[in-house]
Amino acid sequence: MARHDAFRIRQSIVEAARSLDALGLTQGTSGNVSLRHADGLLITPSGLPYARMSPDDIVFMRLDGTYEHPLKPSSEWRFHRDILARRPEVNAVVHAHPIYCTAFAMCRREIPAVHYMIAAAGGPTVRCAPYATFGTEELSAHALAALEDRTCCLLANHGMIATGPDLEKALWLAVELETLCRQYAVALQVGTPVVLPDDEIARNVEKFRSYGLKAQG
Repeated sequence: MARHDAFRIRQSIVEAARSLDALGLTQGTSGNVSLRHADGLLITPSGLPYARMSPDDIVFMRLDGTYEHPLKPSSEWRFHRDILARRPEVNAVVHAHPIYCTAFAMCRREIPAVHYMIAAAGGPTVRCAPYATFGTEELSAHALAALEDRTCCLLANHGMIATGPDLEKALWLAVELETLCRQYAVALQVGTPVVLPDDEIARNVEKFRSYGLKAQG
């Protein structure tokens, strides 16, 4: 691959990471972004402020977990690696701690089908994975289970994960998930949200195959 192309790919990850704050998905250095690349993945480094991050700071990691870079990969590299290894249709993973997603994760509550946009998650719920210490194999296993037949999930007492065939769509889904959680939180204050039936969500999941960003590219 030409050096220009490699720089462009790494720059797209830096830009995606910087957009997390602008999109209201994270604060400080929390959150991380990865993209499938060659025989492994490119991932944001651990603990480096996004404003200071450059394309050269993005860490290439092999699927066996090894890397050769002066910076350490994100502490959450394991579930990024495992999602990309398990899900061939996924090429990008976004992890963040947005306020409303994280609030429901703190309560260990899944998100039911209170709005048809939940179809973007691939099914009638957004599951909340059980709690495990960050960066562990246990957390990765929980995340993989919560993502079964889904494109996103919550992580108990932690945050959220959104996936996509590319970075743009993974970021789009992350925003949609936070919006859904915010809407659900407000609806719970207003009254008792009505949950849509599974067959209606199944119809919407099918319609989403040709909807907006999911239909592009």
